[in-house]
Amino acid sequence: MKIPTVALVGRPNVGKSTIFNKLVGKKISIIEDTPGVTRDRIYADVNYNSYKFHLIDTGGIDVSKELFNDEIKIQAEIAIDEADIIVFIVDGNEELNQNDFVIRDYLKKSGKDVIVAVNKIDNKRREDNIYNFYELGFSKVIGISGEHNIGIGELLDLICSNFKEYEINYHPFFR
Repeated sequence: MKIPTVALVGRPNVGKSTIFNKLVGKKISIIEDTPGVTRDRIYADVNYNSYKFHLIDTGGIDVSKELFNDEIKIQAEIAIDEADIIVFIVDGNEELNQNDFVIRDYLKKSGKDVIVAVNKIDNKRREDNIYNFYELGFSKVIGISGEHNIGIGELLDLICSNFKEYEINYHPFFR
């Protein structure tokens, strides 16, 4: 059985690595407030209930002209091509910006299933901001907070909603 692959994409400093670490259940990705810390793809497996999937963390996609941004975009494009599902992480503290719309356009062209995860939704005022992100044009939008572990279970449920349950085949010797 092929194990599905999920890629986390978004602009810099929206919390992709924090969410990656939460979904994986341990600190693998480096978390900094400085843009550009994650440049390469980082892979790990996620086990959730009776589901298993590969997860890819990517660097923040920025349309500025800096050379390393082109390298990050290439790495993110590879992750998108490999993925069965994309989790498009946006910042619920901020308005949509040019980078969000460039990423949206690319994801629409990819034809992949996209979940918009509005991160940093950790109080009532911010919960109301979630509706602004439907402007991106994706039907699956969920509010989460990677830092405060809010909505992570619901995000996992949404990610796994179309996956087949993964059965572990034990060797008879070990029963």
